[in-house]
Amino acid sequence: MCSQKKLKDVSVIIPTLNRCNFLKRALESVFKQTIKPKEIIVIDNGSSDNTKEMVCSLFPSVKFVKETRRGVSAARNKGIKLAKSEWLAFLDSDDLWKAKKLEKQLLFAYQNKDKYRFIHTNEIWYRDGKLLNQMKKHEKSGGNIFMKSLDFCCVSPSTSLLKKNIFNDHGFFDESLEVCEDYDMWIRISSKEEIGYLSEPMVLKFGGHADQLSKKHWGMDRFRIKSLEKNLINNLFSRSQSKVVYKKLIKKLTIVSNGASKRGNIEVLKEYKDKLDYWLTKSDKFKYEI
Repeated sequence: MCSQKKLKDVSVIIPTLNRCNFLKRALESVFKQTIKPKEIIVIDNGSSDNTKEMVCSLFPSVKFVKETRRGVSAARNKGIKLAKSEWLAFLDSDDLWKAKKLEKQLLFAYQNKDKYRFIHTNEIWYRDGKLLNQMKKHEKSGGNIFMKSLDFCCVSPSTSLLKKNIFNDHGFFDESLEVCEDYDMWIRISSKEEIGYLSEPMVLKFGGHADQLSKKHWGMDRFRIKSLEKNLINNLFSRSQSKVVYKKLIKKLTIVSNGASKRGNIEVLKEYKDKLDYWLTKSDKFKYEI
């Protein structure tokens, strides 16, 4: 059994924006952990409510950092750079952890002799206060999850535990992506590394509230397309991976273009038809017949 001191070497990073009540619940779940983290960092992404007063009065040991409103990626990146632990755990301010979340992940890490630098867990979803049954396509897994990660984000940030040094090798969250920044981060990591996974649900996710980022943007595939384009151009993937990514990119561009055509959205149609035409000219490079 590894030492309690080593098990406690984890920093919790919580980005937030005007979610005072949700944040209180999230922080309470961190303080109930059976393994206490070394530090808890809240990155306030420009809140105008009483978030700071709540955190400082109820949770004085929490490191509270006030930032200008630069988005969730910038907030997470700030937390990563400030963190002093070997392991980092992200928690969205509208989610909460079960009490043994950190303990079970850290024990899993050390029992596997540091095979994994990225470990996630299963989760339970609620929407508008009601239990939401996950579809088959949302089923979580571990190991080589790269192929599965290309359709949509298959890891929730709140379930993730990562070694801080993983960001030295794969970069930080892309601050140019308003949403799907987690999708982008996970495909970069999973293209190079195996992912550890605990099938027990250790996170409760709550959706349905008005300020969810996924509700603010139509056509989430637009942001996944941006990620796939960027990473192909940057030669992130192996030759075999690039072929698969290229195929997925063409499919997503086709879907968005067809959707814009049906809705009569000429501006979006032109943008994504131009993108599709451009990438079709690259088919020889990826040895993929359209």
